[in-house]
Amino acid sequence: MLERNGREFLIVYTGPDGSGRKSVAEAVGHTFGMAKVISYVTRPARSGEVDDQDCHFISMEAYLQMELEGQFLESVEIDGDRYGIRRADVENSLRRYGVVYLILNREGAERMKELYGDKAIRLFVYADRRVVEERQRNQATDEAVIARRLRHYDREMAYRSSCEHAFENFDLGDTVFQITNTLETYLQRGLVDKD
Repeated sequence: MLERNGREFLIVYTGPDGSGRKSVAEAVGHTFGMAKVISYVTRPARSGEVDDQDCHFISMEAYLQMELEGQFLESVEIDGDRYGIRRADVENSLRRYGVVYLILNREGAERMKELYGDKAIRLFVYADRRVVEERQRNQATDEAVIARRLRHYDREMAYRSSCEHAFENFDLGDTVFQITNTLETYLQRGLVDKD
């Protein structure tokens, strides 16, 4: 696990669907030993997703009850599905680990910035529209789903200039390397090169 040094940060990965933000976030999170704060969603799991690991997949009724109880810091509807981050999950994870990461759309990223200010570091991960489309086709994503996600592409890309950092994810290894170096400046772990 990442050693606590008194600093608290929410590392927020955002960007268009299909840009690889989840793969990048998980690789960087693994590199640093960071804990992930998991969203609650009403959509069905996508191919390869695991409940309580990728997202908490819950019914619309359960989601609406949690929302009514004021449990969510952020709640958004996209294409008829609801997505939310539970306040207790963020606060407990920050208290326990100091540095955590989340994977959110632009509304969620903006909300975390409003609530946490300089503690929220937004990392915008993107890829060219053609690359995004190819990646989704290579994953055998349904054409209707691809079309729906691409309808949001330009709107998501417009958020890039609002984020603290942006990374084009052409090569996963290179993107992870760039983000790791960027986060070192915030985390200040005091690593020493002994070569």
